[in-house]
Amino acid sequence: MTPHFLQNLLLTKEQRQNARPLFPSLRCLTLIQWAQIFVGWLAWTCDAVDSFSVSVSVDNLQDEFHKPAHDITTAITLTLLFRIVGALIFGTISDRYGRKWPLVCNLLLMSAFQLGAGFAQTFGQFLVLRSFSGIFIGGIWGVTTSNVLENVPLEARGFISGVLQQGYAAGYIIAAAVNLSIVPQAKGGWRALFWIACGLSFATACFRALLPESEHFLQAEKDDRTRRTTKTETFSKEIKGTLKRDWLLCIYAVLLMGGLTFLSHASQDLYPTFLQTTKGFIPRGIKVSTIFGNLGGTAGSLAAGHLSQRFGRRLAIINMVLMVGAYIPLWVLPNSFFWIANGVFCMQSAVQGAWGVIPIYLAEISPPALRATFPGVAYALGNVGSECSVSPFFYDFVFHFR
Repeated sequence: MTPHFLQNLLLTKEQRQNARPLFPSLRCLTLIQWAQIFVGWLAWTCDAVDSFSVSVSVDNLQDEFHKPAHDITTAITLTLLFRIVGALIFGTISDRYGRKWPLVCNLLLMSAFQLGAGFAQTFGQFLVLRSFSGIFIGGIWGVTTSNVLENVPLEARGFISGVLQQGYAAGYIIAAAVNLSIVPQAKGGWRALFWIACGLSFATACFRALLPESEHFLQAEKDDRTRRTTKTETFSKEIKGTLKRDWLLCIYAVLLMGGLTFLSHASQDLYPTFLQTTKGFIPRGIKVSTIFGNLGGTAGSLAAGHLSQRFGRRLAIINMVLMVGAYIPLWVLPNSFFWIANGVFCMQSAVQGAWGVIPIYLAEISPPALRATFPGVAYALGNVGSECSVSPFFYDFVFHFR
């Protein structure tokens, strides 16, 4: 039987439409709930800073390790592939033992490997450190989304989903801004970006350690004790039931995440290379245009998350994906900075608009006892499939428009 507090995550479209307005529900949030939202957003921002630290540093890493761009982007691939390990490990621990300390340990370990990447002396060392970073990157998303969304009112969940997801865009903006303004002046060069990322992750871990455990996770444990079952028994039964009863749902979630991950990484990871190779943009213009794109992503995510509360999650995602197709000409055909910046803004508003609905959508379809594991593993498995096609797609794309 689904605990009462989790039934709210499974309400119908009609029930969502009859919910109270957004802003009164936001005013009802307590200081602890706001802090939980902020630390969840900050953790996802740390994840994104780490994820994009390589893609914004490709040129510097080429000069440092004397490798072509294709070899450097291997670090991106390894990071994405190892995410599934972290999603499975930290998601399972979080669903079994709580949201707080798994996330704290995850962030501390990620900061350690970020620090190590900043001191790597060979390309082999760098690849190994980035592979391990992928494990800890993969562990963050499922744990943070479950912790945040199960602790906010129903009426605000769509909007907060968009807020939370835009830690991703904020992380890109931070990585690009540091690479643009601090790295050229820093004594360590590109290494400074990884050291700053290390400090941000460590500070977020300390902040999360000061906050209490998820209230609703504690309530779930109390319900288990009332029913005279252990958390381990509940967790084991849920895993077996999910694999036996909901295997089609699992496949659907992985395919959905694979498609959306393809949209995200194909539109971001090597787009700066496309602008430099085919449009002749200077590095500063490229970095400014990508910052514009992530500002658009923030606006799109907040809007789509809020609208999904009224019109439904799937419809909001579908509309945003259709908008991605409509914006492609503006995204690739212009040659001027003004129109390219507009194209990037519109493209990312649609891509991240679709992503803004994903945290709450996966929370609603996840088995109750797997609220951290199911989304994280689906996301990581989707990454595996999309990564197999992103790099070849983009290199063919660049070659075609050269």
